[in-house]
Amino acid sequence: APDGRYQPPPSQEHIADMKATYDVNVFGSVRVTQAFLPLLLASPAARIVMVSSYLGSLARASGNSQSPNVMGYGSSKTALNAISLAFARELAPHGIMVNAAAPGYTATDLNAHRGGRTVQQAVEIIVRLATLEPGGPTGGYFDENGPLPW
Repeated sequence: APDGRYQPPPSQEHIADMKATYDVNVFGSVRVTQAFLPLLLASPAARIVMVSSYLGSLARASGNSQSPNVMGYGSSKTALNAISLAFARELAPHGIMVNAAAPGYTATDLNAHRGGRTVQQAVEIIVRLATLEPGGPTGGYFDENGPLPW
């Protein structure tokens, strides 16, 4: 997302831009997970946290949300949520927990530092999910307050 807030309307979104977003947010996450899977399977406490977004929630997008129009970015995070769930199902028998985290609108280069959260605040949910105790949740979508609607 050029400024992290506004995109052209869906009818004018460039496919090349969407492909670039999907390549990072979706296919990049799959590539990294697949590459590290042998090490994760050998670990006694492996955890995978996919960094999603509130914009990946179909429930929020279809409700009264004031979410900005970011079709490529939002749909890539929805796809990432589905991928998180697919890996969670596959890896649960191996004791590997896989979850998606929504860190919130964070001040980063992606949005010209307009986000209302610091990076330190945003990583709290990611670290919490990465350090879950055995028996913790898997196949979920969370922010710092708990489970989010898909």
